[in-house]
Amino acid sequence: MGISIEEMNNVQLDVLKEIGNIGAGNAATALAKMLNRKIDMNVPKVEILEFKEVAELLGGAEKPVCGIYFNFEGDLTGNIMFLLTVKSAKMLANMLLFKEEDSDILTEIDQSALQEIGNILSGAYVSSLTTLTGLNMKISIPSLTIDMAGAILSVPIIQYGQVGDKVLLIETEFKEGMDDIKGYFFLVPDVESFEVLLKSLGVLE
Repeated sequence: MGISIEEMNNVQLDVLKEIGNIGAGNAATALAKMLNRKIDMNVPKVEILEFKEVAELLGGAEKPVCGIYFNFEGDLTGNIMFLLTVKSAKMLANMLLFKEEDSDILTEIDQSALQEIGNILSGAYVSSLTTLTGLNMKISIPSLTIDMAGAILSVPIIQYGQVGDKVLLIETEFKEGMDDIKGYFFLVPDVESFEVLLKSLGVLE
């Protein structure tokens, strides 16, 4: 029987936060190379949330948000979600595409740019995890959805049959010049995968 996410202690959370920081650093480097300019990324907090609390974090179940999904498999299995408000998604797309549009409409090109950012972020975090643990993980291609938060959060449940009651939040801030954009990266491993992950990190016997 695997460890439940709510049973994790502060040491284990600190280890996961450090992985988030390393992943953010790797992702910032990759984005900076792509854009040929400096991008700062921070991980201000790592928290465990009830799945139902995620919608409130985004401003409520009826708040329009942009969600980028992945599933992962290998030694660990589960889902990854990168969620941000539509306004933040537009700002992030503007940053990537060197635009200054003041609209909340995400064009097809904007959505492609956001999928690429989600891909870079997820790849960086997963790479940090695999480097530190030696575990094998492979992520799927990204899938982007724009809808109300409540509707988007129902997607992994429908797509994958079930998810845990809890999720691991890695809050992620992008800073470039005066722009400050906040996104939410969620790791939703299967319950059994948490035990494998923590043992490989040496924080669970």
